[in-house]
Amino acid sequence: MRVVVLTGAGISAESGVPTFRDADGLWHGHRVEDVATPEAYERQPTLVHRFYDERRRSLRDVGPNPAHRALARLEDALGADLTLVTQNIDDLHERGGSRRVLHMHGELRSALCRACGGRTPWDDDLVDLPPCPGCGVTELRPDVVWFGEVPYLMDRIEVRLATAELFVSVGTSGAVYPAAGFVQVAAAYGARTLELNLEPSEGSALFDEARHGPASLLVPAWVDEVLGG
Repeated sequence: MRVVVLTGAGISAESGVPTFRDADGLWHGHRVEDVATPEAYERQPTLVHRFYDERRRSLRDVGPNPAHRALARLEDALGADLTLVTQNIDDLHERGGSRRVLHMHGELRSALCRACGGRTPWDDDLVDLPPCPGCGVTELRPDVVWFGEVPYLMDRIEVRLATAELFVSVGTSGAVYPAAGFVQVAAAYGARTLELNLEPSEGSALFDEARHGPASLLVPAWVDEVLGG
């Protein structure tokens, strides 16, 4: 069976990673427009770097939960028939054992050089403007997709959606496009669709089936069903 799984902030929230936006509309105390757009970076690069440096350091204090590990178990069983797409920029899927994760919104533990386009694994701060290991120019920025930028790997994701037999959304709000439209794309190509979320998402009615509760409980139970069947 060919399966595409999309994960969002909800799966990492149970590991202690704050969700995308809090109830007050702020993102870790900042307006999204101040820290997650190309225009914000041009205006206040120091603020943006400090924001992402803090988030990068905070990854050291969290770890994968049973939902991450269950998806790694599913990958072990299905191999290339499982496509795991995440909107998250943390590395909890990898630390949970997944080896082929498509990070459509980039990765915190990576730096992108605006001068040469090179990407470099990165665990240190960027606020002091270190030189690019590839070209030596001090133009490293967080390797994350900001609002107004095109998500990564969309060609590969669209091919997998077109051939999926089952599309599963885990811990997503159903509000951020293009990921929020994946359920409709997969369904148009004939896939069955399933939502696993703490509560109904904005697109919950678009799914063939929806189950609501903690990802750390729902995902392992669903994986057991798939492997048991």
